[in-house]
Amino acid sequence: MQLLEVKDIGKRFGGLQAVSGVSFGVREGTIKALIGPNGAGKTTLFNLISGFLTPDNGTILFHDRPVQGLRPFEIAAKGMARTFQHIRLFPEMTSLENVMIGRHIHGKSGFLSAMLDLPRTRREDRGAREKALELMDFLGIAGLAGHEATSLSYGQQRLVELARGLACEPALLLLDEPAAGLNMRETAEMASLISRIRDRGVTILIVEHDMSLVMNISDEIIVLNYGEKIADDVPLAIQKNEDVIRIYLGGDGDA
Repeated sequence: MQLLEVKDIGKRFGGLQAVSGVSFGVREGTIKALIGPNGAGKTTLFNLISGFLTPDNGTILFHDRPVQGLRPFEIAAKGMARTFQHIRLFPEMTSLENVMIGRHIHGKSGFLSAMLDLPRTRREDRGAREKALELMDFLGIAGLAGHEATSLSYGQQRLVELARGLACEPALLLLDEPAAGLNMRETAEMASLISRIRDRGVTILIVEHDMSLVMNISDEIIVLNYGEKIADDVPLAIQKNEDVIRIYLGGDGDA
């Protein structure tokens, strides 16, 4: 079953065609990687899917329903969460508080209820705290719950952002270069965590430059070049694709 279907999506910025007629699907329960050289349109495509940009043409179906044109929080409420290439944590908050923010999308209490500290609000806060701690434990960072975000290492901040994304209870998680800035050990741990997240029932679409990570964890890979799709296949076929070797890897097609 296709959880996400992107059909003939296009986006232009002035004279630049950033994404041109791209179509692909992400099957439920899989990890799909989106790769390509710098400027290929990967982040633009991520922003189109998650609602941070509106496509000029085409359709994006999530759970068989169109989501293009919806705002990011509306798409998130439908079960799609994302992380960012550049970490976006609230520095004045603790790690736990940052993760709990991801639970607010499921909250039912309004502003007045929160102001009056009604029992319903307190129950929701307890539930959000328990879920956040469970996710931090799953990612191996429960011991950092009381630490301010600014006191964490770069790799730890990556994990807090990942936990916040999972706190939304997404059906589809978009990961934008989750291994960026990580050392070899941290990258290997991230690869293992991404596979374990998939095993929890979360479908994953990932943009990543680390080809070893991509090839080891992906079920399928889509390759972009200058905003156009040049390949969409299983990892072994991508490694042997002459267009990918020539355009993306810089080879001569005989490697």
